[in-house]
Amino acid sequence: MNTPAKRRYIIALDQGTTSSRCVIFDNSGKIVQVVQKEFKQIFPKPGWVEHDPMEIYASQYSVMIEAIAQSGIHAKHILGIGITNQRETTIVWDKVSGKPIYNAIVWQCRRTADLVETIKKDKKMSEYIKENTGLLPDAYFSATKLQWILDNVEGAREKAERGELLFGTVDTWLMWKLTNGKIFATDYSNASRTMLYNIKDLCWDKKLCEYFNIPMNMLPEVKASSGIFGNVNMFDYDIPIAGVAGDQQSALFGQTCFAEGDVKTTYGTGCFLLMNIGSKYIKSKNGLVTTLAASSGKDGKPEYALEGSVFVGGAIVQWVRDQLRFIVDASDSEYFATKVKDNGGVYVVPAFTGLGAPYWDMYARGTIFGLTRGSNRNHIIRAALESIAYQVADLVGAMKMDTNLPIHAIKVDGGASKNNFLMQFQSDISDSEIIRGTSSESTALGVYYLTGLAVGLFKDKEEIKECESVGSSFKPKMSKEDREKYLSHWHKAVRMCQGWEDNN
Repeated sequence: MNTPAKRRYIIALDQGTTSSRCVIFDNSGKIVQVVQKEFKQIFPKPGWVEHDPMEIYASQYSVMIEAIAQSGIHAKHILGIGITNQRETTIVWDKVSGKPIYNAIVWQCRRTADLVETIKKDKKMSEYIKENTGLLPDAYFSATKLQWILDNVEGAREKAERGELLFGTVDTWLMWKLTNGKIFATDYSNASRTMLYNIKDLCWDKKLCEYFNIPMNMLPEVKASSGIFGNVNMFDYDIPIAGVAGDQQSALFGQTCFAEGDVKTTYGTGCFLLMNIGSKYIKSKNGLVTTLAASSGKDGKPEYALEGSVFVGGAIVQWVRDQLRFIVDASDSEYFATKVKDNGGVYVVPAFTGLGAPYWDMYARGTIFGLTRGSNRNHIIRAALESIAYQVADLVGAMKMDTNLPIHAIKVDGGASKNNFLMQFQSDISDSEIIRGTSSESTALGVYYLTGLAVGLFKDKEEIKECESVGSSFKPKMSKEDREKYLSHWHKAVRMCQGWEDNN
């Protein structure tokens, strides 16, 4: 690491689904300050999820200023700003006034499920999307959300055609706001989640924009994840935004998964398993998507990743806490799960907003199976935690089939990775070692590294790799017979909850 003579800092803005956070790192990688602020979740109808874009920006800006103030650092000592963000969430705003024309439609929102069903029936277009964007047609991604805004907000389509509206994922919105409209850009990792970006040719796909009736003048410039995007003027100092990546690709980079076959899982609101597959594009045949990884920008070559997305990961623990009121704090789940010897035959399928990879069933709904008179809250709490591990195990299996690569170890991060019961069960049910680093800030760490590369704090990835440290690991203890039994029951439960809304 090229350590300056004096202490210098990088600001990582981590804009998530439920909160905005600012993490300040010094030039040795030490966390100096963390400030977090939750913001309102908006649910206009069942299955619909929205955020107020102005509240997203206000909360993110306020935590940044508060973190700088609390840490007492001077703006002239800040080397750069990195941004990592919830992906797919769609914002459209007026180019002149800077005001959003509608709330942000969140990645979890299922309002365009019927539109996606129409796309799926168009076999040629469905295959074109898979082949060129690496994604499967789903309401999860940005394209149909953007189309919905243009079709349903009065006057939106006309303004878009006149070049008066801009579209962006959250990273684009934050950069535009932080620079007073001087930067209108995104990075490869975020662009690859829109279902409008051709990840083979590295450009917005004209055919898809025409299909979804989206004017291409709405779309931001796409750059490598590490590099100078532009400057933010803060306290009369110009500070470069020098690292941008979608949260999951940022976590992959933060976990130093730089080699082909390296795998990480992030346990957040959802649950996301990514494998670095190098510079070669691989099309999944087992329900995963291919996406662009965070790129250093040094050699200009893109890197790809296979990804499996679970819609409800750690959020199932919040549900157990807030809706069932079985626990007071999320961390209590570990204690109660260990109060029973097993799940007692209880299985929770947390398909609150459908099932993600590898099933991609928009109509599945959450269910609890196997209840008997002997079932108690501890069994349900344990089954809720186990459901996270089962979903990840399904993704591990799909990745093995797609790549023919063994997965001996999985690096983990995110809130639920602190749960030792869950991590041991994850190891058992996936038959892989689980490696938990010393830092729980892998997502912020990713843009710290990406920004550091751009501003000269790090020479290359090898130097970053030297910063990695392991906190603890969990190795499989479960017998093959028990593993197969648990997975068999889990898959039966999944089959029983699929197509629920569609069939009733």
